[in-house]
Amino acid sequence: MEYMNTYQVSTIRKDFPFLSCSPNVIYFDNAATTHKPHQVIETVSQFYACHNAPIARGIYRAAEQATARYEEARTTIARYIVAHAHEVIFTSGATEGINMVAACWAQHMLKPGDELLVTQLEHNANFVVWQQLAKKIGARLVVANITAQGELDMQDLYHKLSHKTRLVAITQTSNVLGTKVDVGSVIAHAHAIGARVLVDATQAIPHQRINVHELGADFLVFSGHKMLGPTGSGVLYVAQRMYEQMHPCRYGGGMVQQVTQDTAEWAPVPHKFEAGSPLTAQALGLAQAVRYLEQLDFQALAAHEAHLTNQLIDQLTKYNRVHILGPIDQLRTHGHMVSFVIDGIHAHDIAAFLDAQHPSIAVSAGKQCANIVYNALGIQAAVRVSFYVYSTSEEIMLMSQYIEQIIRSS
Repeated sequence: MEYMNTYQVSTIRKDFPFLSCSPNVIYFDNAATTHKPHQVIETVSQFYACHNAPIARGIYRAAEQATARYEEARTTIARYIVAHAHEVIFTSGATEGINMVAACWAQHMLKPGDELLVTQLEHNANFVVWQQLAKKIGARLVVANITAQGELDMQDLYHKLSHKTRLVAITQTSNVLGTKVDVGSVIAHAHAIGARVLVDATQAIPHQRINVHELGADFLVFSGHKMLGPTGSGVLYVAQRMYEQMHPCRYGGGMVQQVTQDTAEWAPVPHKFEAGSPLTAQALGLAQAVRYLEQLDFQALAAHEAHLTNQLIDQLTKYNRVHILGPIDQLRTHGHMVSFVIDGIHAHDIAAFLDAQHPSIAVSAGKQCANIVYNALGIQAAVRVSFYVYSTSEEIMLMSQYIEQIIRSS
């Protein structure tokens, strides 16, 4: 296929130590966490070995150099999402970012009777936070439905937007179904009635470029470990226009300029929201992951992932007992994951069977921290197979043979 001319998987795989250290593992759980290229691993290691010093707390050379590296990482990530550097807040991941929006903005701006609009596609991190906040402040949690095919019911969402809606919290790509949402349209409709929008881009940003200013989101979050970066790394993007409405939600060193016995003066953004010792090595590792991704042809990557998705769908649809979840037509053109169930076989048993093979195949089985999706579909658990930059067609074919074995033996 044409994409193979610009996307050489064999070359890319050489960058990932896990693939050589664990040659008997085929890894298909990339929606949960991705492996790290040696460039990222070396960046983190070299910081601790050669550059470790406190950030923004020392006037000696090593501390100033470490601070410069940290701020350079912020600039790199801001460039990647087309934001201003001061709009990028480093977090431990998307979950912390969502919780920060709830604590720093929503609980100060919402009042009893206001509405929070979420969807049935959400990861628990972007559902439970708003469920609990609504209970705490007396607001109403409104949930937009998905269709039987696993797509977001846009008409239902637009119908549920009202003059009471203060925030729409929505995923850009479902972590279970792979469903992509037209968040640009949602943002435009929400802004038209004065509502703000938080976008969970965790499953989208590893696979596509995002321009936050063009998108128009008020808040956007993502996790580094799902895009080749270290665990414990992530970003909360806050549009500059929102900063006047945000209050510090964590207090400590680094986020103050002056402190007296009775008062405190906050540091300027984004440091105002980065209390305590920063996750410096993680931020530097995430910036290196971004530099790695910037070298990729994202159109070729999308074609590669769609090829793998189509290949797996074609194999699975041979069997009447296999049911693929989500919008298959959309997955065939824009997919990077496939979730499915097999009649009569629990998802955990399928995953255990695949893991027991040689080479073992690592897939996700269960609810993938997205209970609301499963409740909506009336399903207890599913197997999720998710691809990334180093996944291959040969791996798909081998897994397909194992799937055939488990179906024929049950």
